[in-house]
Amino acid sequence: MADSTRSRVTPESRATAEAARDAYFARERVNGFKLSSPDPRKSPENYSTDRLTIPPARPILNHMVEYRLDATFHALSDPTRRGMLAHLSLGEKSIGELAEPFAMTFAGAAKHVKVLEGAGLVARRKVGRSYMCALKPAPLAEAERWLKQWEKFWTVRLDALEALIAADQKETRS
Repeated sequence: MADSTRSRVTPESRATAEAARDAYFARERVNGFKLSSPDPRKSPENYSTDRLTIPPARPILNHMVEYRLDATFHALSDPTRRGMLAHLSLGEKSIGELAEPFAMTFAGAAKHVKVLEGAGLVARRKVGRSYMCALKPAPLAEAERWLKQWEKFWTVRLDALEALIAADQKETRS
């Protein structure tokens, strides 16, 4: 019984509904509104998936990757962290012991230790209620190797500059 009272969608009624909808959207566009097409099949340029398959014009950079040298130099950029590393070179220390010379809170020192640990410069282990920190020199050796490459470059340049200055001073004296 319910089927006989329900209206059926016929091709004619569907065409009438689509025409009414198209007229509505056409009227809205005329009145200054920029609405999307009512039927994506009628304007494929607005709904194209080509932009999903075209390779990007520029390289994709993964900003989540933090390289070891970057992390090492970032950790070394702060004088407090460099001081903490100097204290750790004397032996294993707790975070509280690392905080004392800098007159900082435990929480502040813990944040610095976290940066050093993230760079691989410090190993932290829990002993009872405190955390003990130890120096890990491997990242420092890696940074030193990288800097050695540039030392050769600058030595040649500075030697050439020194020779140029010496020649210039010799000319001005004579």
